This record gives sequence, C-alpha cells and structure tokens, in this order.
Amino acid sequence: MGQTYAHLSLRERVEIELLRAAGHSVRWIGRALGRSAATISRELRRNAKPTKQWRGSYDGERAHALALRRRRWDARFKLARQPDLRALVGQRLAMGHSPEQIAGRLAHDQGRPVISHESIYRYVYHRSSLKDHWHRLLPRRKNRRGRLGRRGGSPASFIKHRLAVAHRPREAESRTVAGHWEADLMAFSRYGQYVLVIHERRSRLLLVDRLPNKTAGAVLERLHRCLSPLPAPMRRSLTFDNGTEFALHYRLTERLGLATFFCDPHAPWQKGGIENAIGRLRRRLPRKADLATLSQPELSALVEIYNTTPRKCLAFRTPHEIFSKAINRVAPQP
Repeated sequence: MGQTYAHLSLRERVEIELLRAAGHSVRWIGRALGRSAATISRELRRNAKPTKQWRGSYDGERAHALALRRRRWDARFKLARQPDLRALVGQRLAMGHSPEQIAGRLAHDQGRPVISHESIYRYVYHRSSLKDHWHRLLPRRKNRRGRLGRRGGSPASFIKHRLAVAHRPREAESRTVAGHWEADLMAFSRYGQYVLVIHERRSRLLLVDRLPNKTAGAVLERLHRCLSPLPAPMRRSLTFDNGTEFALHYRLTERLGLATFFCDPHAPWQKGGIENAIGRLRRRLPRKADLATLSQPELSALVEIYNTTPRKCLAFRTPHEIFSKAINRVAPQP
C-alpha cells in the first residue's frame, strides 16, 4: 500500500511562509511543524512555481487555495476515471440514496474509504456532469449547489499576539487625536498586483505604496517604510483585518512602538474609514486596471488628488491640511 499522510492545513502553510521568509531551512521548518523535510520540500516545489503573473515566492494563502483546487479536480475526475465506480454511484443515487449514504456504505463494504460524499457532490455539480442530469437524483434536485463555508477557520486564529479592536483607545474611535491608522490591501485582476493603503483616522490622509507580493514580509517592510519617517506621536496605533499578510504586525510594534489591533472576523466595518477610502480610490484605480502601466509618479498623483480634495466631514478642509496641522503641533520646535 502507498504511504498516506495528512494534508497540510492553512495554518501550517502560513507558518511555512513565515519561517521560510525568516531564512529557516526545509529541515528546520519540518521539525518545527512536526512534518518530514520531504513534505515541506514537496509543498514549496508544487506551490511556489513562478508564472507570468507570479514571481514564485511562497504565499501560504495562495498555496492553500492551489492545493484545494487541485484536490477538487482530483475528486471530480476520480469518478470520471473509474466507470465501474461511477455506474455504482449513479445506481445508488437512482435508488434514492444520498451521497453521504453512498460513501458510508461503500466504506463499510470495502473496509476502507472508497470515495467521499464531497467528491460525489463535486462530480454531480461539475459542468461535464450536468448534461447527464445526475443532480435530479439528489434529494433536493437542484442544478447548483449552495456555497460552502470557508474551511480551516478564520486566519485570526493563527495571528500571533493579536489584540482585538475592542481594546483600541477611545480617542481612536472618536477621531479626536491624530496618529491612529488603518491598513488594508487593494487587489487587482492581474494576479500578483497589490497596493498597500494606509489611512489616518482623524485627518483621512492616505499613504499608498506598491507591493511586490502580498507576503507578510513584504507588507511589513512597506508599512515600516511608510510610517517610520513620521514623529512618534503620529504613529499611535494601526488597525488591520485578519488577512495573513499582516501576520508580522508585532515586528512593527517592536520597530516603531505603535500598538496594533485587529477587527473581529468578518467585520470590515470596524475599520470603515479605510474601506471608504479604498472605495474612493477605486473610482480612479478600478480592479481591472493594470498596475504595470501605471508609473509611481502617476500613482502618487492620484493619492495627492485624494489628499487635497475638500471633505464635508472635515468642514470642507482637506486631509492634507488637517494632517499637516497635527504634525506641526507635535514636531520639535527649532
């Protein structure tokens, strides 16, 4: 019999990304995760291949999506490759058995798993199978399956030193004090094109920078580059969503001394300022835009337009005016 092993989880793939970015060897990572070096090596080889749109650096979330997609295709074609099994499954469906009952009975008869109920569902709902009307044999007889919940849990569960947004200072909530920021990424249709957006809550000022990729290491360096020139009183806190690209937030705290907070899972409205700002930027930078055709001066000009536009919420002053006034208050006098 061939050797079997448990599939890598999303959590493990994110750990591989972070440990690899820190310079650890394949053997070291394997020992840290309780996996063989061959498993880690195979994972990096299969899911970090460069393409025209991807430079080839390992991204845990991307790798997990690729693995799930590959697993789904394998499952769909298991029935396509095995006509006897396909005929048996079709016969049981026609008898009124559910996919769970079919998979369970086959495992009982064979003494081992033969096919999962998910594999049967995926085959039934695949485009190539709909013409056979297998979906009409299911209890609910629908030609489209409902959406499944996200697997592997929320990324919030494996972000180290994560502090919920409920602990953010009241002055950040009320926007009475400058220096409290929110950060997020703008993704574009061409894979591998991302822009980091940082929003100051009181003034609504934006800082924007290109990203070579969305790994935690790249995001950390861009955040540091954007915020380090500011005086300490102007970098009090930074709020994120629960994307794994922000997993190294604690290193930003070590470097710059600012507190970091995270929204509750599936609650982006808790950083509504940057959500609104990104919506405004999308008017000039739609998702279908190709960043390769946009120079850095052109990107900076778009941000300058945003920062110098009067806002009703600022009594028709501009974000740049409010932010400059706040900096002048805390800047050391000559």
